[in-house]
Amino acid sequence: TVLKRPQHDSPPTAELKMREWWVHVGLICIPLVAVYLHIPPPHLSPSLQKWHTAGELFHFRDREIFYRDSFGALGSSDVIILLHGFPTSSFDWNKIWEPLTQRFHRVIALDFLGFGFSDKPRPHKYSIFEQASVVEALVAHLGLSNQRVNLVSHDYGDTVALELLYRSDQNRTGHLIINSLCLSNGGVFPETNYPRLLQTLLKDSSILAPVLMRLTNYKLFQRGIGHVFGPYTQPTDAEFWDMWTGLRYNDGNLVLDSILQYINQRSKHRERWVGTLTSTIIPLHMIYGPLDPVNPHPQFIRLYKQLVQRSTITILDEHISHYPQLEDPTGFLNAYLNFIHSF
Repeated sequence: TVLKRPQHDSPPTAELKMREWWVHVGLICIPLVAVYLHIPPPHLSPSLQKWHTAGELFHFRDREIFYRDSFGALGSSDVIILLHGFPTSSFDWNKIWEPLTQRFHRVIALDFLGFGFSDKPRPHKYSIFEQASVVEALVAHLGLSNQRVNLVSHDYGDTVALELLYRSDQNRTGHLIINSLCLSNGGVFPETNYPRLLQTLLKDSSILAPVLMRLTNYKLFQRGIGHVFGPYTQPTDAEFWDMWTGLRYNDGNLVLDSILQYINQRSKHRERWVGTLTSTIIPLHMIYGPLDPVNPHPQFIRLYKQLVQRSTITILDEHISHYPQLEDPTGFLNAYLNFIHSF
Protein backbone atom coordinates (compact mmCIF):
# COMPACT_ATOMS: atom_id res chain seq x y z
CA THR A 1 0.00 0.00 0.00
CA VAL A 2 1.32 3.35 -0.97
CA LEU A 3 0.50 6.13 1.50
CA LYS A 4 -0.02 9.46 -0.12
CA ARG A 5 1.32 12.40 1.75
CA PRO A 6 -1.33 15.02 2.48
CA GLN A 7 -1.10 17.88 0.11
CA HIS A 8 -0.92 21.31 1.64
CA ASP A 9 -2.35 24.37 -0.03
CA SER A 10 0.25 26.37 -1.73
CA PRO A 11 0.84 29.76 -0.13
CA PRO A 12 -1.17 31.65 -2.78
CA THR A 13 -4.21 29.36 -2.27
CA ALA A 14 -4.11 29.73 1.54
CA GLU A 15 -3.85 33.47 1.20
CA LEU A 16 -6.84 33.49 -1.15
CA LYS A 17 -8.94 31.50 1.31
CA MET A 18 -7.96 33.85 4.11
CA ARG A 19 -9.08 36.80 2.02
CA GLU A 20 -12.41 35.07 1.31
CA TRP A 21 -12.87 34.49 5.05
CA TRP A 22 -12.35 38.18 5.79
CA VAL A 23 -14.80 39.11 3.05
CA HIS A 24 -17.44 36.89 4.66
CA VAL A 25 -16.73 38.40 8.07
CA GLY A 26 -17.04 41.85 6.55
CA LEU A 27 -20.33 41.02 4.86
CA ILE A 28 -21.71 39.88 8.21
CA CYS A 29 -20.26 42.72 10.29
CA ILE A 30 -21.16 45.65 8.05
CA PRO A 31 -24.96 45.27 8.48
CA LEU A 32 -24.47 44.60 12.20
CA VAL A 33 -22.43 47.79 12.57
CA ALA A 34 -25.06 49.65 10.53
CA VAL A 35 -27.76 48.42 12.89
CA TYR A 36 -25.61 49.41 15.89
CA LEU A 37 -25.07 52.90 14.52
CA HIS A 38 -28.63 53.19 13.13
CA ILE A 39 -27.51 53.90 9.57
CA PRO A 40 -29.47 55.24 7.82
CA PRO A 41 -31.97 57.09 10.04
CA PRO A 42 -35.64 56.46 9.22
CA HIS A 43 -37.41 58.72 6.74
CA LEU A 44 -40.29 60.96 7.81
CA SER A 45 -43.74 59.66 6.87
CA PRO A 46 -46.05 62.04 4.95
CA SER A 47 -48.02 62.80 8.15
CA LEU A 48 -44.89 63.53 10.17
CA GLN A 49 -43.42 65.55 7.31
CA LYS A 50 -46.62 67.61 7.21
CA TRP A 51 -46.36 68.27 10.96
CA HIS A 52 -42.72 69.27 10.55
CA THR A 53 -43.44 71.59 7.63
CA ALA A 54 -46.22 73.33 9.56
CA GLY A 55 -43.86 74.16 12.42
CA GLU A 56 -41.15 76.74 13.01
CA LEU A 57 -37.90 77.05 14.95
CA PHE A 58 -36.74 79.56 17.53
CA HIS A 59 -33.40 79.87 19.29
CA PHE A 60 -32.91 79.11 22.95
CA ARG A 61 -29.34 79.50 24.24
CA ASP A 62 -27.90 78.77 20.76
CA ARG A 63 -30.16 75.71 20.36
CA GLU A 64 -33.01 75.37 17.87
CA ILE A 65 -36.41 74.49 19.33
CA PHE A 66 -39.25 73.25 17.14
CA TYR A 67 -42.79 74.48 17.79
CA ARG A 68 -46.21 74.76 16.18
CA ASP A 69 -48.42 77.79 16.60
CA SER A 70 -51.91 77.67 15.07
CA PHE A 71 -54.43 80.49 15.13
CA GLY A 72 -57.93 79.15 15.48
CA ALA A 73 -61.29 80.28 16.80
CA LEU A 74 -62.37 83.84 16.07
CA GLY A 75 -63.86 85.75 18.96
CA SER A 76 -61.76 83.83 21.49
CA SER A 77 -58.65 85.15 23.20
CA ASP A 78 -57.80 81.86 24.90
CA VAL A 79 -54.33 80.43 24.42
CA ILE A 80 -53.47 76.78 25.05
CA ILE A 81 -49.94 75.37 25.32
CA LEU A 82 -49.43 71.60 25.03
CA LEU A 83 -46.50 69.90 26.79
CA HIS A 84 -45.65 66.37 25.57
CA GLY A 85 -44.22 63.34 27.36
CA PHE A 86 -41.19 61.04 27.18
CA PRO A 87 -39.81 59.77 24.81
CA THR A 88 -42.05 61.20 22.10
CA SER A 89 -42.80 64.72 20.85
CA SER A 90 -45.40 67.39 20.10
CA PHE A 91 -46.82 65.01 17.49
CA ASP A 92 -48.54 63.28 20.44
CA TRP A 93 -51.17 66.03 20.18
CA ASN A 94 -51.93 65.56 16.48
CA LYS A 95 -55.27 63.77 17.02
CA ILE A 96 -56.76 66.65 19.00
CA TRP A 97 -54.98 69.53 17.26
CA GLU A 98 -57.72 70.52 14.82
CA PRO A 99 -60.57 70.29 17.37
CA LEU A 100 -58.57 72.49 19.75
CA THR A 101 -58.06 75.13 17.06
CA GLN A 102 -61.85 75.26 16.66
CA ARG A 103 -62.22 76.18 20.34
CA PHE A 104 -59.12 78.24 21.15
CA HIS A 105 -57.72 81.40 19.61
CA ARG A 106 -54.20 80.02 19.65
CA VAL A 107 -52.91 76.46 20.03
CA ILE A 108 -49.17 76.03 20.68
CA ALA A 109 -46.99 72.97 21.12
CA LEU A 110 -43.25 72.48 21.20
CA ASP A 111 -40.67 69.71 21.15
CA PHE A 112 -38.62 69.95 24.32
CA LEU A 113 -34.85 70.16 23.95
CA GLY A 114 -33.62 66.64 23.13
CA PHE A 115 -36.98 65.55 21.66
CA GLY A 116 -38.63 65.40 18.24
CA PHE A 117 -37.45 68.05 15.78
CA SER A 118 -35.63 70.17 18.37
CA ASP A 119 -31.86 70.07 18.80
CA LYS A 120 -30.47 67.11 20.75
CA PRO A 121 -27.08 68.23 22.08
CA ARG A 122 -24.69 65.70 23.60
CA PRO A 123 -23.12 65.61 26.01
CA HIS A 124 -25.66 67.77 27.81
CA LYS A 125 -27.22 67.80 31.28
CA TYR A 126 -30.93 67.81 30.49
CA SER A 127 -33.20 69.02 33.27
CA ILE A 128 -36.81 69.84 34.00
CA PHE A 129 -35.69 73.35 35.01
CA GLU A 130 -34.14 73.97 31.60
CA GLN A 131 -37.23 72.66 29.80
CA ALA A 132 -39.42 75.06 31.82
CA SER A 133 -37.11 77.89 30.74
CA VAL A 134 -37.52 76.73 27.12
CA VAL A 135 -41.31 77.13 27.48
CA GLU A 136 -40.92 80.58 29.06
CA ALA A 137 -38.58 81.61 26.23
CA LEU A 138 -41.07 80.40 23.61
CA VAL A 139 -43.89 82.36 25.25
CA ALA A 140 -41.72 85.50 25.22
CA HIS A 141 -40.70 84.83 21.60
CA LEU A 142 -44.39 84.66 20.62
CA GLY A 143 -45.21 87.90 22.45
CA LEU A 144 -47.44 86.20 25.02
CA SER A 145 -45.64 87.13 28.23
CA ASN A 146 -48.60 89.20 29.43
CA GLN A 147 -51.24 86.74 28.19
CA ARG A 148 -53.00 84.23 30.43
CA VAL A 149 -52.29 80.73 29.11
CA ASN A 150 -53.89 77.34 29.64
CA LEU A 151 -51.45 74.46 30.03
CA VAL A 152 -52.20 70.87 29.03
CA SER A 153 -49.49 68.36 29.83
CA HIS A 154 -48.73 64.66 29.68
CA ASP A 155 -46.15 62.43 31.42
CA TYR A 156 -42.76 64.25 31.34
CA GLY A 157 -44.66 67.42 30.43
CA ASP A 158 -46.55 67.19 33.74
CA THR A 159 -43.33 67.79 35.67
CA VAL A 160 -42.33 70.68 33.38
CA ALA A 161 -45.80 72.14 33.97
CA LEU A 162 -45.34 71.86 37.75
CA GLU A 163 -42.04 73.76 37.56
CA LEU A 164 -43.79 76.46 35.50
CA LEU A 165 -46.58 76.52 38.08
CA TYR A 166 -44.04 76.88 40.90
CA ARG A 167 -42.40 79.84 39.14
CA SER A 168 -45.79 81.43 38.52
CA ASP A 169 -46.94 81.02 42.12
CA GLN A 170 -43.59 82.39 43.35
CA ASN A 171 -43.88 85.32 40.89
CA ARG A 172 -40.47 84.58 39.42
CA THR A 173 -39.09 86.87 36.69
CA GLY A 174 -40.25 85.77 33.24
CA HIS A 175 -42.86 83.39 34.57
CA LEU A 176 -45.98 82.40 32.66
CA ILE A 177 -49.34 83.80 33.68
CA ILE A 178 -51.16 80.49 34.04
CA ASN A 179 -54.92 80.50 33.69
CA SER A 180 -55.42 76.76 34.21
CA LEU A 181 -53.51 73.48 34.25
CA CYS A 182 -54.67 70.08 33.02
CA LEU A 183 -52.36 67.15 33.77
CA SER A 184 -52.52 63.62 32.34
CA ASN A 185 -50.86 60.32 33.29
CA GLY A 186 -47.59 61.71 34.60
CA GLY A 187 -45.43 60.53 37.48
CA VAL A 188 -46.07 63.55 39.66
CA PHE A 189 -45.65 61.33 42.76
CA PRO A 190 -42.37 59.37 42.78
CA GLU A 191 -43.87 56.87 45.24
CA THR A 192 -46.55 55.74 42.78
CA ASN A 193 -44.42 55.91 39.62
CA TYR A 194 -42.96 52.73 38.11
CA PRO A 195 -40.52 53.42 35.24
CA ARG A 196 -39.95 50.68 32.66
CA LEU A 197 -36.92 48.41 33.11
CA LEU A 198 -35.03 49.93 30.17
CA GLN A 199 -35.61 53.43 31.55
CA THR A 200 -34.17 52.40 34.91
CA LEU A 201 -31.13 50.80 33.28
CA LEU A 202 -30.48 53.86 31.12
CA LYS A 203 -30.78 56.40 33.91
CA ASP A 204 -28.70 54.47 36.45
CA SER A 205 -26.07 52.61 34.41
CA SER A 206 -23.28 54.80 33.08
CA ILE A 207 -21.46 51.72 31.72
CA LEU A 208 -24.36 49.98 29.95
CA ALA A 209 -26.27 53.03 28.79
CA PRO A 210 -24.18 53.93 25.69
CA VAL A 211 -24.43 50.36 24.37
CA LEU A 212 -28.12 49.97 25.23
CA MET A 213 -29.01 53.24 23.50
CA ARG A 214 -27.30 52.13 20.30
CA LEU A 215 -28.72 48.61 20.43
CA THR A 216 -32.29 49.82 20.91
CA ASN A 217 -33.94 49.28 17.54
CA TYR A 218 -37.42 49.76 16.15
CA LYS A 219 -38.68 46.36 17.30
CA LEU A 220 -37.52 46.89 20.88
CA PHE A 221 -38.94 50.41 20.87
CA GLN A 222 -42.27 49.20 19.48
CA ARG A 223 -42.50 46.52 22.14
CA GLY A 224 -41.65 48.95 24.95
CA ILE A 225 -44.12 51.64 23.86
CA GLY A 226 -46.77 49.03 23.13
CA HIS A 227 -46.66 47.93 26.78
CA VAL A 228 -47.87 51.35 27.96
CA PHE A 229 -50.84 51.40 25.57
CA GLY A 230 -54.00 49.45 26.28
CA PRO A 231 -54.54 46.12 24.45
CA TYR A 232 -57.48 47.56 22.48
CA THR A 233 -55.88 50.94 21.78
CA GLN A 234 -52.51 49.93 20.33
CA PRO A 235 -50.95 52.34 17.81
CA THR A 236 -51.00 51.33 14.17
CA ASP A 237 -47.72 50.30 12.54
CA ALA A 238 -47.58 53.77 10.95
CA GLU A 239 -48.08 55.46 14.35
CA PHE A 240 -45.37 53.33 15.98
CA TRP A 241 -43.05 54.26 13.12
CA ASP A 242 -43.78 57.98 13.52
CA MET A 243 -42.90 57.78 17.23
CA TRP A 244 -39.68 55.95 16.43
CA THR A 245 -38.78 58.41 13.66
CA GLY A 246 -39.30 61.37 16.01
CA LEU A 247 -37.04 59.73 18.58
CA ARG A 248 -34.36 58.87 16.01
CA TYR A 249 -34.35 62.33 14.38
CA ASN A 250 -30.92 63.93 14.97
CA ASP A 251 -29.80 60.80 16.88
CA GLY A 252 -32.21 61.35 19.74
CA ASN A 253 -31.68 57.77 20.90
CA LEU A 254 -28.19 58.78 22.05
CA VAL A 255 -29.40 61.32 24.64
CA LEU A 256 -32.02 59.14 26.35
CA ASP A 257 -29.86 58.37 29.38
CA SER A 258 -29.29 62.05 30.07
CA ILE A 259 -32.94 63.00 29.58
CA LEU A 260 -34.04 60.16 31.86
CA GLN A 261 -32.38 61.89 34.81
CA TYR A 262 -35.77 63.60 35.14
CA ILE A 263 -36.90 60.53 37.09
CA ASN A 264 -34.23 61.21 39.71
CA GLN A 265 -35.05 64.93 39.60
CA ARG A 266 -38.69 64.16 40.44
CA SER A 267 -37.59 62.43 43.64
CA LYS A 268 -35.03 65.08 44.56
CA HIS A 269 -37.45 67.99 44.05
CA ARG A 270 -40.67 66.28 45.15
CA GLU A 271 -41.37 68.83 47.86
CA ARG A 272 -41.07 71.71 45.39
CA TRP A 273 -43.31 70.23 42.67
CA VAL A 274 -45.86 68.33 44.73
CA GLY A 275 -45.94 71.25 47.15
CA THR A 276 -46.95 73.73 44.45
CA LEU A 277 -49.53 71.26 43.10
CA THR A 278 -51.18 70.98 46.50
CA SER A 279 -51.07 74.69 47.33
CA THR A 280 -51.88 76.48 44.06
CA ILE A 281 -55.20 78.26 43.64
CA ILE A 282 -55.43 78.07 39.85
CA PRO A 283 -58.00 75.66 38.33
CA LEU A 284 -56.58 72.12 38.11
CA HIS A 285 -57.77 69.00 36.32
CA MET A 286 -56.40 65.48 35.87
CA ILE A 287 -57.32 63.31 32.86
CA TYR A 288 -56.33 59.75 33.67
CA GLY A 289 -56.15 56.50 31.72
CA PRO A 290 -56.57 53.88 34.49
CA LEU A 291 -54.82 50.97 32.73
CA ASP A 292 -51.50 52.84 32.99
CA PRO A 293 -48.70 50.49 34.21
CA VAL A 294 -46.38 53.46 34.86
CA ASN A 295 -48.79 55.28 37.22
CA PRO A 296 -51.11 52.40 38.18
CA HIS A 297 -54.70 52.50 39.32
CA PRO A 298 -55.89 52.81 42.03
CA GLN A 299 -52.69 53.81 43.90
CA PHE A 300 -51.97 56.86 41.78
CA ILE A 301 -55.44 58.35 41.65
CA ARG A 302 -56.07 57.59 45.34
CA LEU A 303 -52.97 59.59 46.33
CA TYR A 304 -53.86 62.37 43.89
CA LYS A 305 -57.33 62.74 45.40
CA GLN A 306 -55.85 62.75 48.89
CA LEU A 307 -53.19 65.38 48.23
CA VAL A 308 -54.72 67.57 45.50
CA GLN A 309 -58.20 68.10 46.86
CA ARG A 310 -58.93 71.23 44.82
CA SER A 311 -58.43 69.41 41.52
CA THR A 312 -61.22 67.88 39.46
CA ILE A 313 -60.58 64.49 37.84
CA THR A 314 -61.74 62.58 34.78
CA ILE A 315 -61.02 58.84 34.78
CA LEU A 316 -61.41 57.54 31.24
CA ASP A 317 -62.66 54.07 30.23
CA GLU A 318 -60.96 51.16 31.95
CA HIS A 319 -59.12 50.06 28.77
CA ILE A 320 -57.36 53.43 28.31
CA SER A 321 -53.72 53.43 29.40
CA HIS A 322 -50.73 55.79 29.54
CA TYR A 323 -51.37 57.84 26.35
CA PRO A 324 -54.99 58.98 26.76
CA GLN A 325 -54.78 61.75 24.12
CA LEU A 326 -53.82 59.13 21.52
CA GLU A 327 -55.85 56.17 22.81
CA ASP A 328 -59.10 58.08 23.36
CA PRO A 329 -58.79 61.51 21.71
CA THR A 330 -62.56 62.13 21.82
CA GLY A 331 -62.78 61.27 25.52
CA PHE A 332 -59.70 63.34 26.28
CA LEU A 333 -61.01 66.34 24.36
CA ASN A 334 -64.49 66.18 25.92
CA ALA A 335 -62.99 65.92 29.41
CA TYR A 336 -60.76 68.91 28.77
CA LEU A 337 -63.48 71.11 27.29
CA ASN A 338 -65.79 70.27 30.20
CA PHE A 339 -63.02 71.41 32.54
CA ILE A 340 -62.43 74.65 30.62
CA HIS A 341 -66.17 75.45 30.63
CA SER A 342 -66.39 74.83 34.39
CA PHE A 343 -64.68 78.07 35.51
